Amino acid sequence: MSKLAPSLKALINAPSARPNPTAATARISQVYETVARDAARHNVGLKPWLALSSAATFTLNSPESLSVLHNVATSSAKSSGIADPGLQTAELIREVGLKCISFNGIPRTINCLNAFRASLPDPVASQLATWPTRQPSEANLAEITRRGRGLWDSVYAPFEDKLVEKLATSHPDLPVHILNSHYGPLLSDPSGDRGGLARTGRVLTSVIAIACLRAQTGVGPQVLSHVFGLRKGIEDGSYKAEGEEVVEGAEWLAGDEGSEWILKSVDSISEALEGSNFARPGPKL
Repeated sequence: MSKLAPSLKALINAPSARPNPTAATARISQVYETVARDAARHNVGLKPWLALSSAATFTLNSPESLSVLHNVATSSAKSSGIADPGLQTAELIREVGLKCISFNGIPRTINCLNAFRASLPDPVASQLATWPTRQPSEANLAEITRRGRGLWDSVYAPFEDKLVEKLATSHPDLPVHILNSHYGPLLSDPSGDRGGLARTGRVLTSVIAIACLRAQTGVGPQVLSHVFGLRKGIEDGSYKAEGEEVVEGAEWLAGDEGSEWILKSVDSISEALEGSNFARPGPKL
């Protein structure tokens, strides 16, 4: 393989291009702890605040901060009496990171998940699930399609069909890709036994979407859509469907006060990391 010229390497890694991930700041631990305390004050469980914090951190591209978040979440889980707190919080962070692909793209999830796995203590890392549960096959394609369309309809009702038609006018394969590459195989949870892998379910998936899009900036219409999507998951009862886990504080999160809390919590993480993302400029060089 031919080598790259030194000038090309230098250009790829030019500071102006901000090629490196966002570093953890001195106060990020305190911010995560504040989000956790606020959640408890509003009777919101561990999973919602960990999901929103993880999604924002993946979006802001801060692998170092994921390790800090895991420590804060593990401590909180211990105090709540959750079994295997280090493992359970790590699996939820990993699952959130995977679903962030639908909103942030693949590269940030790859880099953050790799670094997060490397940061975990051996007793936790050695217990992480290793068996995939989303492999498509002739036997499950119909189920994946059904699952994806069900989630789509729940998020966007009563405009679910009109939105598909509108997306298709932009590009005929746009709704096809969104439904069959994201809502079906990724954003909706696979049915059946998933081993030790975490589930996010209807409510947390909407929380992840809101957090990613808020931290991303520049996509206000999509933030609005998913705030409504969270609310519709409560209104249509899909958050209580068979296979859905109980999410502490789900009804409050879907209301005005709860949704404001999600957005403000994400903003606090963004401000603490002081990093660059998709639309917000980074520090001046």
